[in-house]
Amino acid sequence: MKNKRVSIKDIAKELSVSVTTVSFVLNGKAKEKRISDEVTQNILDYVKKVHYKPNQLAQSLRTGESKILVFMVEDISNPFFSKLARIFEDSAYKHGYKVLFCSNENQDNKSLELIDLFNDRQVDGFVIIPSPGLQSKLKTLQTQNIPIVLLDRYYEGMDVDYVGIDNQKASVQGLEHLTANGFTNPAFMSIDVTQTQMLGRLNGYKVYADENGMQQNILLLPFELDTSETSREKVKDFFIEHPNLDSILFATNYLTQLGMEVLRKHFPERIEKLGIITFDDNELFTICNPSITAICQPLESMAKETMNLMLKLLKSKEENEGYESKILNTTLETRESTLPLNQRKN
Repeated sequence: MKNKRVSIKDIAKELSVSVTTVSFVLNGKAKEKRISDEVTQNILDYVKKVHYKPNQLAQSLRTGESKILVFMVEDISNPFFSKLARIFEDSAYKHGYKVLFCSNENQDNKSLELIDLFNDRQVDGFVIIPSPGLQSKLKTLQTQNIPIVLLDRYYEGMDVDYVGIDNQKASVQGLEHLTANGFTNPAFMSIDVTQTQMLGRLNGYKVYADENGMQQNILLLPFELDTSETSREKVKDFFIEHPNLDSILFATNYLTQLGMEVLRKHFPERIEKLGIITFDDNELFTICNPSITAICQPLESMAKETMNLMLKLLKSKEENEGYESKILNTTLETRESTLPLNQRKN
């Protein structure tokens, strides 16, 4: 049978002092409240003896702070999200906060359940990579003065703090690199969603193609099928229907992995001829043959800016000092997959 958790009341009863006295000592206010050194030491010794640990929920109800933040992503197993979460956790810890991680799988129902669950447990704030329809819930949290920072994607027209990149500019950056290396007929592969980051990447491709007189070769896969056998067939059919493609920009890293699987299985001869770029780097892309050029988001800066915005909100819960959007620049990690053909290994 498990031992009963020791409470402040138990300590007070055992030592024949008031609950208030125990509370003052545990909160470092013994001298301020003129509690004798003898009583203070007795309490501290007994607390150590019984391995007392404060009830965090009760403590948060008293102070109004839990020192816990929620970091909600689409899929914590995705290397981009997991790396970003890990960097944010380190930053939060340095400021005295612990972080709870969760995945919403881009589903509103799951997002809403998780937000309600953590809100009921008095967390101090939310960093959210949002699913499509959370505007109403987020506005409710704002009316409760609960800090929210959106990351990676946002809602058009909604006033909320946000950290992300210029996705349209990033797509153009990748396409300019392809053009500079002699590729003239690029394709674009993404998922068919209304997420602002994906729409920005798609729009960057369309704008660049139009401005440079290029044919638009676009494949949009349903979100729920993004790694299924059905999606593999769609990718295979796309390559069959577009035999003259000389390059491709993948809008996210897991689609790059999917596309490479299809190419190696069905079109191995095309791998050495295609210029290939992925959004978001992954260790696997450095050891592929050829290694894959990547549009890299500045994870360190994104985590730092997110924490800065969160700290601002935590310090000014009662006063809205205005919402901020931090738009950061990407970098291009060039590798073998975008070398001009005459520079590639035979």
